[in-house]
Amino acid sequence: MEVVQQKKGHPKGLYLLFFTEMWERFSYYGMRAILMYYLTKTYLQGGLGINSAEASIIYGNFTGLVYFTPLIGGWLADKYLGQRLAVTIGGITMMFGQFALFLMNNMTGLYIGLFLLIIGNGFFKPNISILVGNLYKDGDERRDSAFSIFYMGINLGALIAPIVIGVLTDDIFAAKDNNGEIISYGYRYGFLASSIGMLLGQVVFNLLAPKYLGDLGTKPVGAVSDTEVAKVQKSINPETGKELDEKEEKDKISVIFILFLFAVFFWAGFEQAGSSIALYTDNYIDRDVTLPFIGDWTIPSSWFQSVNPFFVVTLAPLFAMFWSSPLGRKISTPIKMGMGMVILGIGFWFMLGAVSERGGDIKDTAVKASLFWLVMTYFIHTVGELCISPVGLSVVTKLSPPKLASVLMAVWMLSSSVANFLGGFIAAYVEKMGAGQIFTYISGFVIVCGVLLILLNKPISKMMHGVK
Repeated sequence: MEVVQQKKGHPKGLYLLFFTEMWERFSYYGMRAILMYYLTKTYLQGGLGINSAEASIIYGNFTGLVYFTPLIGGWLADKYLGQRLAVTIGGITMMFGQFALFLMNNMTGLYIGLFLLIIGNGFFKPNISILVGNLYKDGDERRDSAFSIFYMGINLGALIAPIVIGVLTDDIFAAKDNNGEIISYGYRYGFLASSIGMLLGQVVFNLLAPKYLGDLGTKPVGAVSDTEVAKVQKSINPETGKELDEKEEKDKISVIFILFLFAVFFWAGFEQAGSSIALYTDNYIDRDVTLPFIGDWTIPSSWFQSVNPFFVVTLAPLFAMFWSSPLGRKISTPIKMGMGMVILGIGFWFMLGAVSERGGDIKDTAVKASLFWLVMTYFIHTVGELCISPVGLSVVTKLSPPKLASVLMAVWMLSSSVANFLGGFIAAYVEKMGAGQIFTYISGFVIVCGVLLILLNKPISKMMHGVK
């Protein structure tokens, strides 16, 4: 079924997908906000007592596999399941994964929970993005704007989750001494809240999808008739309106893989926010503030995972307006993404400012750096992210032949998988080499990659055959 296009605004189905993704991201980022602390705190403190280097490897492997399994889930959706069923299977599986982490406070529970989250995300993540893209016909200029709106849903969930989870783990369900100091954290209840959030999103999605999505995504490409296959397999040049030949189609697919390589290095740097930067925040950033009517208060470390999504939600509408402006439409995807990489590298300069303020990589946790450096890092990194992530999601739906849409979206997400494996190993070396040295290397490398991508703009744009 072809979804009826509205002359103005967006299809209502977009907002259903926005809501569903928001709660899935609430679940994921709520869990992720506390994962490193859950791994490294002692058992008496509510954690598992794993050393920081090993915890960084576990974190990197988990987040890497989370973005690897969409390759399998995307293929199964295209071939057998359809996107709608895949989203439901993924959501329910992730709900049980979060519940396992709540139920079992041990290594067995950890591995069962993370395994279910990895599998579930593989079904969910690529297919909901494809549903967003399929709401619009080829050449519909609203698609880029739609992905910016959808991306706000992602980050609204990511914004709310660490705050809610932080209150649960560091306040409501935390055990404290007579001085108000935390003895044990309520991490398991953070996982429970994440499970409930996932459940809520799935209930709403399955109740309202028939009304707002029609039969969009209900049939896999492998299950439709030959006539229908012929229709959905056509790829059109948006500039000429003519069907692409085999070589042109291969060129467009090749561009996805080229951009994939650059995205790996971007995300390897960006995802330090959940590992090395998170641990640096917990140990070396001054989180003590004085608030009116409250007095002295220590900001929970997990709350800082909300800073990036806060900036995304704040800045995304501005970026959406700029990309749709006459000037923004002139900027090609390779230049946008190259700019994002350069900006990410500049963001690490502020973490180097924090290291410098502390007098270098000293181990004394009593010597703290200002919050200013951390907040500015997140701000600059967010600007870089908005040049890459929603832009990447949109361009993949434009470049992909419909018959391979879910698989190629999964390939794009695979960049995050490779990046998180790489990022986990990088974070593990912070203890050996020092944060200052690691942040310097990351900054320099991604800036060089960004400049290279900008220089390759013309040949890459030529291979995109009219896609901006």
